Amino acid sequence: MIDVFRARKRIAPHVRRTPLVRSVWLSELTGASVSLKLESLQTGNSFKTRGAFNAVLARLERGDIGRGTTLVTASAGNHGRSLAAAAEAIGLPLVVFTPGDAPQTKTAAIQRHGATLRADGRDYDHAELLAKQFAAETGAAFISPYNDVDVIAGAATIALELFEDAPDTDVVVVPIGGGGLVSGVASTVKRIAAARQVVGVELDVSHAFQTSIHAGRLVPIVAGPSLAEGLGGNPEPESITFGFIQRHVDRIVTVGESDLQAAVVGLAAGEHLIVEASGAAGVAALLGGRLEIRGSRAAVILTGSNIDRARLASLLGCS
Repeated sequence: MIDVFRARKRIAPHVRRTPLVRSVWLSELTGASVSLKLESLQTGNSFKTRGAFNAVLARLERGDIGRGTTLVTASAGNHGRSLAAAAEAIGLPLVVFTPGDAPQTKTAAIQRHGATLRADGRDYDHAELLAKQFAAETGAAFISPYNDVDVIAGAATIALELFEDAPDTDVVVVPIGGGGLVSGVASTVKRIAAARQVVGVELDVSHAFQTSIHAGRLVPIVAGPSLAEGLGGNPEPESITFGFIQRHVDRIVTVGESDLQAAVVGLAAGEHLIVEASGAAGVAALLGGRLEIRGSRAAVILTGSNIDRARLASLLGCS
């Protein structure tokens, strides 16, 4: 069982309590009462800050790492940025492996925090392989963006805030990449109120967990390219997140590229919020009719806002 309450106390000096705001636009569109949990406004502009700080601080508390330990990770961008901020705050060296086409706004922030950027991966799966090889060869401590109980516990603190602000929430909608966020949120939601529904959102072009749930075991997929680069790829074969998802997530839906673009545009126009496509996947599920929530009280987690300016301009149709 993850220790979400200890995680909240541990990371409190380093994170924001993000707002939960009602969306008139989405409420009218869906016939439900829809609120948005704005992790897009989190420190580092991503929910990943919670798990990154908890993972480093918990390891220091336990003595798993020392003040001179080199950390290494793989990331599509947001986890790397957040872990770089944590490593900088605590004074630890960090190496971050990313895909070669990771968004510049994320990779530039990794370097600003003083981490060593290795944008050597063909895709996320390859970047993760390179990071693990680096750890094995150098003795660096690998911190997974999702397959880590401390990272999951940090992400789970979102659910505590959500239900403190809106205890009557019926449905929580969560984007799924490697599964760390949905594992933490879903397991905490079910501890608070087992009857509440947790819906995960993957991509039409990359849905490892939906495929694996149907198969009854974790199976590899071939992931296609997407606007939501943070949600693509395969989890580690031994990932603990699959078990969390099997036990605690009520269902998984997928979204297409046009709905991801519509979600980014709609959030900018209707809510004056900048959200990257990965972070807007829950809204995309509502816009695309993939999820029926009429009559319910729903909360959608917006997970991040680290989108390159050129990408945002393109999605918004700006010249």
